[in-house]
Amino acid sequence: LSRGDISLPSSAGPERWHENYPLAKGDKQSPIEINSKDVKYDSSLSSWHASYDPGAAKTILNNGRTCRVVFDDTFDRSVLRGGPLTGAYRLRQLHLHWGSSDDHGSEHVIDGVKYAAELHMVHWNPKHGNFAGALKQPDGVAVVGIFLKVGKTPKPEMKRILEEIDNIKTKGKEAPFQHFDPSILFPKSRDYWTYHGSFTTPPCEECITWILLREPIEVSADQMAKLRSLSKNPENEPVNPLVDNWRPPQPVKGRIVRASFK
Repeated sequence: LSRGDISLPSSAGPERWHENYPLAKGDKQSPIEINSKDVKYDSSLSSWHASYDPGAAKTILNNGRTCRVVFDDTFDRSVLRGGPLTGAYRLRQLHLHWGSSDDHGSEHVIDGVKYAAELHMVHWNPKHGNFAGALKQPDGVAVVGIFLKVGKTPKPEMKRILEEIDNIKTKGKEAPFQHFDPSILFPKSRDYWTYHGSFTTPPCEECITWILLREPIEVSADQMAKLRSLSKNPENEPVNPLVDNWRPPQPVKGRIVRASFK
């Protein structure tokens, strides 16, 4: 699967991650392609709930791989519960994956459809002590995945994040990002698919309960272009656009994807 024009040496490409990170060839890797015909409706899946404290938002940064918003997770101030989860999971960060053009960029693929981007809200289970501990447990992390599609009407929800892009243009830049309630990013529908998988960046730990929201949110073409204006290089180096930071779908290997909706 071609990832567009990537200027990294091939050794850095996802198909070779397993050479340094053997887990990348594991049995529960993400993302995957979801085919409606193979999805199992599970009437026992309850609705999920997020209670987020806008005061928990701290900073926004460009780490050369993505744009990330970081939250205070020292106590249960912004939590996700319900759905396929047991207990409350703390919000730690959100970040995005996107393409070099509007027809691709999401990591998960739904019935052959790729979205322009995918937003990941990463939560961890405090019963494992800390984030590092949670990464070692199958129920350690819960990620809410939200698809972004390009439409006519720019959504105000993404505005706050995209307004800050000019302050974090280059790798290593970080800016304060305060008083933000990430629940404004949720679509109207709470319908979701869920399955057990992994982080989509090395070392690809298999500790994630995925909650993928069925309904995408809309962004404008200009908003997507803004994301693509980030650079994966530090400011003293030539601009190298940060695009196509998505991992191609991985083998499902017998896992069942469950849906909260018929």
